[in-house]
Amino acid sequence: MDQVSIWRRFDYVLFAATVALVVFGILMIDSATQDAIDDDIIGRVDDQIRFALIGFAVVIVVAAIDYRLLGGISMWIYAAMIILLLLVQVFGVEGAGGAKRWLNVGIRLQPSEIGKIMMIITLSQYLAQRYLQLDKLSTVLRSMLHMALPATLIFFQPDLGMTIVFLVIWAVIIWSAGLRLRHIALFLSAGLIILIIVFPLLPGYQRLRVETFLAPDTESDAYYNINQALISIGSGGVLGKGYYVGSQNTGRFLRVRHTDFIFSVIAHEFGMAGGVALLGMFAIVLTRILKGAREASDPLGSMICFGVAAMIFFQATVSIGMNLNLLPVTGLTLPFVSSGGTSLLFTMVGIGLVQSVIVRRRRLSI
Repeated sequence: MDQVSIWRRFDYVLFAATVALVVFGILMIDSATQDAIDDDIIGRVDDQIRFALIGFAVVIVVAAIDYRLLGGISMWIYAAMIILLLLVQVFGVEGAGGAKRWLNVGIRLQPSEIGKIMMIITLSQYLAQRYLQLDKLSTVLRSMLHMALPATLIFFQPDLGMTIVFLVIWAVIIWSAGLRLRHIALFLSAGLIILIIVFPLLPGYQRLRVETFLAPDTESDAYYNINQALISIGSGGVLGKGYYVGSQNTGRFLRVRHTDFIFSVIAHEFGMAGGVALLGMFAIVLTRILKGAREASDPLGSMICFGVAAMIFFQATVSIGMNLNLLPVTGLTLPFVSSGGTSLLFTMVGIGLVQSVIVRRRRLSI
């Protein structure tokens, strides 16, 4: 396919929507970190801008690469993913609660964020090669093992939220490959039972997050952030307090407001209108990705699109849900919007993969 034809098929609506989300995220991080005194927070805006600019370029570069070439080296990609996750166990930088989730290579990288994209590519390739064998239990079990190995390494970092993301990506991709929903539900139930059994192995702070959600103690320190998030959202009203002037934000009542609770800052400063507008932008991104899945030229391309859509939809749902106290706090960031260089960069890699599928789709849409 010639280069002119490729860029004629490029989904500029999808690209514009992702750029809008990223730029809005940078503006909200700037507001959330204004007058920051914590060394870990100072400079977050500059970092996010750098990763955003790299991310925009990455979308173009990845779109120009035929996704089928990546499928052809999926075994090497899978091996690299496992090595990265093992390196975290040995050389990882400790964060909150002693969790080892980052590698320091001059900049801090979170391999589990990289691993999500690697999982989408490798699992899609595995199932695309066995597209007509999903009636065999062995095919399904091997695909689950394909997901379970990296997910287990992530669980013991520990990172329960990201572990569940991997499980959801597996479920959506294998559903898009043709496995019946009742069979997926059976396997997911087994996975959830395993998570419940190993729940006591999680560090105390992660168990406390779930326990606080199930049996909230409004006077406890563990409930503080949730309470402040609800106050922020409720006080924002319909139109919000205004950009850069929200008292919950400027008064630093809300902790980790630039990452886990950035949706609360948005709702506080821009109100329900801002929250609905944000959801509208996510809806545009997701519908364009699913359109790419529907028009993909082969099962591999379709499954890659479904995997990226699942990743973005699930993380956005959980992030917003925990801000509204509808779901327990997991530490999952809001895609494109929350502060986090690795998360932003590799979410943009995911968009690049979708664009690679779109520019090689079987037909042009009118």
